[in-house]
Amino acid sequence: MIASMTKYSFILLNGEQHDLLEKLQELGLVDVTRSTKATDDKSRNIVSEIELLDGLIAGLRKAEVPEGTVPEVIDGDIVRLAGGMLMRYAEDQGEIKMLERELEDLRAWGSYDLETLKKLEEAGVPLHFHVAPTKLFKQYKKELNDEYPIRVIKAGNANTWFVVAGEDDLPFEVSLPRDNVEVIKKELKDKKQHYKRVLSRIAGAKERIPELEQKRTRAVEKLDIYLAGSAAVPAAEDTIVTLVGFAPAENDAKVTALLDQYGVLYIKEEASVDDNPPITFRNNSFVKMFEVLTDMYGRPAYNGFDPTPFIAVFFLLFFALCMGDAGYGLVLILVGLALKKVESFKSLAPLVVTLGIGTVVVGFFLHTFFSIDIAQWEIFKPVSFLFLPNEIAGFAGGMVLSIIIGVIHLCLAMTIKAIEAVKVNGFKRSLGTLGWTTLIVGGVIVAALALIGVLSSEVTKLIVIALGIVCAIGIFPLNTWGRNPLANTGLGLWDTYNTVTGLLGDVLSYLRLYALGLAGGMLGMAFNDMGLMVLGDGSNAVLWIPFILLVLIGHTLNIAMCALGAFVHPLRLNFLEFFKNSGYEAKGRVYNPLKKQSLSSRTE
Repeated sequence: MIASMTKYSFILLNGEQHDLLEKLQELGLVDVTRSTKATDDKSRNIVSEIELLDGLIAGLRKAEVPEGTVPEVIDGDIVRLAGGMLMRYAEDQGEIKMLERELEDLRAWGSYDLETLKKLEEAGVPLHFHVAPTKLFKQYKKELNDEYPIRVIKAGNANTWFVVAGEDDLPFEVSLPRDNVEVIKKELKDKKQHYKRVLSRIAGAKERIPELEQKRTRAVEKLDIYLAGSAAVPAAEDTIVTLVGFAPAENDAKVTALLDQYGVLYIKEEASVDDNPPITFRNNSFVKMFEVLTDMYGRPAYNGFDPTPFIAVFFLLFFALCMGDAGYGLVLILVGLALKKVESFKSLAPLVVTLGIGTVVVGFFLHTFFSIDIAQWEIFKPVSFLFLPNEIAGFAGGMVLSIIIGVIHLCLAMTIKAIEAVKVNGFKRSLGTLGWTTLIVGGVIVAALALIGVLSSEVTKLIVIALGIVCAIGIFPLNTWGRNPLANTGLGLWDTYNTVTGLLGDVLSYLRLYALGLAGGMLGMAFNDMGLMVLGDGSNAVLWIPFILLVLIGHTLNIAMCALGAFVHPLRLNFLEFFKNSGYEAKGRVYNPLKKQSLSSRTE
């Protein structure tokens, strides 16, 4: 749910705002309205400093230092020194690669004396070095030997290296080597010695990465305070300034205690929609895992609703249906547990484990384990009543289940839309929305009760007629309160066309849940069948190796493809079908209080 916010308006003497902002930053609870990007030369310089530190930290971490390298103690300004070392590190790498390529090219020519080559050229017998494709050289070898004094230096499968004494106009000539092999070898050896020293200094600089991270943290805090201070509004001929901040209402006591202790003049009031307060959520640990998905679309307006609880339930369900395999769910659980040990993915580990658990449960309901139908196993016969039937009313069970879930999802979205419309616009101005919601949701409920035999056909008919008449009043003549009923009726007809066609397409969109699960299952079965074909009757022990490899690689690829589809398509069903029918709008901004930065913080 969306947390209630308190608005704080600060009135200060010009020049006192920096001290107040530092106090608020230490508290870490107040979101002071401020720019998110550099606004002037000073803030741009701070941003440049942060970018420089980011580059140095990333460069030092990326630099590969061989195991066993003894770090050299680095004294002095680490920012200036690290930049120079990284430049030399890159230069040495490039020069070593160039020398190695040059050495490889020169090996074919062997050792020679440049002075002798120069004397021959002065004597009128210059040497021309050529590298030609071996196939072409063999084709014209006789003609070349007849016309030119040629000496073949090396003949390889691809190329032939040869020298011509005297003038010639042959193609494939290469530049005169600047030195012989031994000289290049010495240069390469010297460069590698220098590179070894650079690596030692890089290793020493790596030990000072925490110092660079601290500098970056201080720069981010400095930028945050500066941008907040630049948002201050001057008044009374610049003698005073005003600032506006927001904090969750549950933290009022902490914030007011600090402000009273500091002695600042402030006005505290409940935040309203017109204030455009930042949005923060108050959700339990389960729902909180899915807030990252809500933020991918955008946070709601202050008077809107938090869609995260609905996303948490339905995204989990949709993901599990798209994976559709209990075995794949176990793999996801193991992956999630492994991610807990990876610092950069640690925060996503609980979500992956939760998705894996959901996949295990739904996969069991679909009676599929690594694309094997476990309904045929004797061990599960006693609980076979828990399994989804292969057919429901003559249709595939998975297809019917997907449609039912889609209808429930859309009915929930429309109910939320009606509730929010009444809350924001009032009952009279929401009659059109209420009419459509009551007609569709009520119709679905009546149809469900009739199908299971709770309502007789006569009672169902009467309820449908009464429902249609009552809802038609809101849909047509009263859909916009205070406007001409004839105009409303025309608008209602247009809305009827859009609603009917739109809802049909939205419901059919949920068939992707069945289609993705079916595709993954069929592909997994194909890998199983290929493995069994290789294995045969299992009597040959050697064949178990290709069988295991084929099944393992096949299911690994299938899990990766299924996981991709199971993430994208459920996200689409929530962001498009659900958000559209619930009237959700991402107008809010994220709650971003002034606070001390952690070393892992990053500024966009």
